[in-house]
Amino acid sequence: MAETLNLTIGGMSCDHCVASIDRALTALNGVLSCDVHVGSARVAIDEKQITRGELLAAVREAGAYEVTGFASADD
Repeated sequence: MAETLNLTIGGMSCDHCVASIDRALTALNGVLSCDVHVGSARVAIDEKQITRGELLAAVREAGAYEVTGFASADD
Protein backbone atom coordinates (compact mmCIF):
# COMPACT_ATOMS: atom_id res chain seq x y z
CA MET A 1 0.00 0.00 0.00
CA ALA A 2 1.32 3.45 -0.87
CA GLU A 3 1.48 6.27 1.64
CA THR A 4 2.66 9.85 1.23
CA LEU A 5 4.52 11.51 4.11
CA ASN A 6 5.40 15.14 4.68
CA LEU A 7 8.73 15.40 6.53
CA THR A 8 10.03 18.50 8.30
CA ILE A 9 13.83 18.35 8.19
CA GLY A 10 16.16 20.44 10.34
CA GLY A 11 19.75 21.29 9.40
CA MET A 12 19.11 22.01 5.73
CA SER A 13 20.25 25.35 4.35
CA CYS A 14 21.09 25.06 0.65
CA ASP A 15 20.70 23.21 -2.64
CA HIS A 16 23.53 20.84 -1.65
CA CYS A 17 21.44 19.78 1.36
CA VAL A 18 18.42 19.23 -0.90
CA ALA A 19 20.50 17.09 -3.29
CA SER A 20 21.95 15.02 -0.41
CA ILE A 21 18.52 14.24 1.03
CA ASP A 22 17.07 13.55 -2.42
CA ARG A 23 19.86 11.06 -3.21
CA ALA A 24 19.49 9.34 0.16
CA LEU A 25 15.74 8.93 -0.18
CA THR A 26 15.57 7.89 -3.83
CA ALA A 27 18.23 5.22 -3.20
CA LEU A 28 15.89 3.38 -0.82
CA ASN A 29 13.81 0.44 -2.01
CA GLY A 30 10.20 1.34 -1.41
CA VAL A 31 10.47 5.06 -2.09
CA LEU A 32 8.15 5.67 -5.02
CA SER A 33 8.84 9.41 -5.36
CA CYS A 34 10.13 12.35 -3.38
CA ASP A 35 10.03 16.12 -3.67
CA VAL A 36 12.69 17.73 -1.48
CA HIS A 37 13.01 21.42 -0.58
CA VAL A 38 15.09 23.23 2.05
CA GLY A 39 13.49 22.18 5.33
CA SER A 40 11.03 19.63 4.00
CA ALA A 41 10.36 16.61 1.84
CA ARG A 42 7.22 14.97 0.51
CA VAL A 43 7.85 11.25 0.10
CA ALA A 44 5.61 8.57 -1.39
CA ILE A 45 6.47 5.11 -0.10
CA ASP A 46 5.35 1.52 -0.51
CA GLU A 47 4.70 0.52 3.09
CA LYS A 48 5.34 -3.13 2.26
CA GLN A 49 8.94 -2.36 1.28
CA ILE A 50 10.07 0.37 3.68
CA THR A 51 9.31 1.64 7.18
CA ARG A 52 9.14 5.18 8.48
CA GLY A 53 12.15 4.37 10.65
CA GLU A 54 14.22 3.51 7.60
CA LEU A 55 13.30 6.90 6.06
CA LEU A 56 14.34 8.74 9.21
CA ALA A 57 17.62 6.82 9.36
CA ALA A 58 18.41 7.64 5.71
CA VAL A 59 17.90 11.37 6.38
CA ARG A 60 20.19 11.25 9.44
CA GLU A 61 22.85 9.31 7.55
CA ALA A 62 22.82 11.80 4.64
CA GLY A 63 24.49 14.45 6.81
CA ALA A 64 23.81 16.69 9.78
CA TYR A 65 20.05 16.51 9.24
CA GLU A 66 17.24 15.49 11.54
CA VAL A 67 13.58 14.86 10.86
CA THR A 68 11.82 17.13 13.34
CA GLY A 69 8.32 16.17 12.31
CA PHE A 70 6.34 14.06 9.90
CA ALA A 71 2.74 13.57 9.02
CA SER A 72 0.79 11.44 6.63
CA ALA A 73 -0.35 13.52 3.66
CA ASP A 74 -3.03 10.93 2.98
CA ASP A 75 -5.12 11.83 6.08
